[in-house]
Amino acid sequence: MKTYLINGKGLEYSDKWQKDAWINIEEPTSSDKDYLLNEIKIPEAFYNDIEDIDERPRIEYEDGWFLIILRVPVKTNDPKLPFSTVPMGIIFNDVYFTTICFYKTEMVSDFIQYAKRKNILKTDNFDLVFRLHLSSSVWFMKYLKQINQNIKLAEQELEESIKNEDLQTLFQIEKCLVYFATSLRANDILAHRLKNLKDFKHTFDDELIEDVDIELRQALEMTNIYSNILTGMMDAYASVISNNLNVIMKRLTSISIILMIPTLIASLYGMNVPNFLERNNYAFVGIIVVTCLISIFAIISFRKYKWF
Repeated sequence: MKTYLINGKGLEYSDKWQKDAWINIEEPTSSDKDYLLNEIKIPEAFYNDIEDIDERPRIEYEDGWFLIILRVPVKTNDPKLPFSTVPMGIIFNDVYFTTICFYKTEMVSDFIQYAKRKNILKTDNFDLVFRLHLSSSVWFMKYLKQINQNIKLAEQELEESIKNEDLQTLFQIEKCLVYFATSLRANDILAHRLKNLKDFKHTFDDELIEDVDIELRQALEMTNIYSNILTGMMDAYASVISNNLNVIMKRLTSISIILMIPTLIASLYGMNVPNFLERNNYAFVGIIVVTCLISIFAIISFRKYKWF
């Protein structure tokens, strides 16, 4: 879907392209691709790079066009991976400025609303690039807070009953944090390269660049903290599961020993051979009583040593 955004009271939607407009395209169709390649004439290689889900953040320059690829966070419909990151391509020259993302994100629409509230205008291309970079870091932290809530819910479930499904939830969250950490580190490298562009460095807003650095560092630190907490939690619950298994095996072994006592005595006196109790009228009762006493003694002994 293609939209045009122009300066007004903040950034406002427009029905057609105007000078200094921002062309935002999400989930591009074949007509959008034709518009980009044949009307705007962006390099086709740039378009193909953005389409790659695993494309890394970087900056390129070709035939008067800049390509900046930024990793942005998204919430997915996949229960096995609730949060992930996707590439957003920012392509511009002296005339056109366009952003392309092959996935629907909450970040862009939120940024447009924020720009309208704060009356933020598109002053130059790199200024908007840094603002999108800043918005990306903010959304990383928003999703990290949701991930933290998911960790707490999973922890509560594990406290009540330890199931494979509950542990699987932690593995899924850990996978999300790995994607976040990798993308944030790559975005940090990209931000460093952007702010050191010699030909444009003097035009940058130092305060905006500082905000980008702060938000990036904070998002990366939050990701590392949650990842460390999750790793420690998974190790702890793995130890708990192993300990519970040991307790169960010990109890089963104790029960087996206790049940073996009457079985052994019954087997000895059930043999078809003479013994000193074969003519005793009270032999059966006596054997039962002795068997019960020995079993009770075994139970008391096991409880004393906390084996049962």
